[in-house]
Amino acid sequence: MARLLLIEDDPMVRRGLELALSRHGHDVRTTDTGEEGLAAFRSEPPDLVVLDVMLPGVGGFEVCRRIRERGGTPVIILTALGDDFDVVGGLEAGADDYVVKPVQPTVLDARVRAVLRRSPGDAEGVRVHGDLRVDTATLLVSLRGEPVALTPTELRLLLVLSRSPGRVFSRQQLLEEVWEHDYLGDSRLVDNCVQRLRAKIEPAATAPRYVQTVRGFGYRFGPL
Repeated sequence: MARLLLIEDDPMVRRGLELALSRHGHDVRTTDTGEEGLAAFRSEPPDLVVLDVMLPGVGGFEVCRRIRERGGTPVIILTALGDDFDVVGGLEAGADDYVVKPVQPTVLDARVRAVLRRSPGDAEGVRVHGDLRVDTATLLVSLRGEPVALTPTELRLLLVLSRSPGRVFSRQQLLEEVWEHDYLGDSRLVDNCVQRLRAKIEPAATAPRYVQTVRGFGYRFGPL
C-alpha cells in the first residue's frame, strides 16, 4: 500500500480518483488547492504525489517545483487532453510522469506502481566513473565525495545508462527500461529527465562528460 497525496480542485474528479485509488489498495489523502497540498506534503510526506496542473492560487507547476526542492518524492501530473504546454511545463518543473485526463483508474494505478518501483537496487556493488560514484546497493550517488540528491526517475535513468558505459540507448529503449511502458514515441520524458540529471552530475552541462547525446540515435554513458 502506497501513501498518496492527490491535489485536484475539481470535486468530482478528486472524489472519483480518491475512491478508485483507494480500491486499488492505496492510502489516499486529498486537497483542492496548491497551498493546502504543500501544507499536507510538509506535515506528512507521502510516497507519491498526483498533481493537477490547473489549481487555484499556487499552480501545479510551482507546487511541483517546491516538492522537488524538498527531495525526491515522485510526482505524477494530471494534464488536459492534448495540452502539450501542460506536459512540457510539468516535466520541466520536475514531474516524473504525466497522465492525460480523463484517465481510467486502472491506468493511473499502473502508472503509480510503475513510478514507485523505478529505483530498485541490484547486487553489482559500486560503479565509479571518474568523479562520479554510484552505489547500486544503497542507491547513493556522490560527485567528488559530495552526495547528489536524485529523484527516483533520475536515479533509475542513471542506473540504466551507467551499467553499460559506451552503449547507445535510443529514447524508446529508455522509455521502456526507465518508465516501463510505451509512450508511442513521446521523447520529452527522456529529454527532460536527462536535462535534470545533467544539471546535478555534470561538471559542465554544455559539454556532458557522463550522459552524452548521440545525435540522431539517443544517449550513452561516457566511457570510464
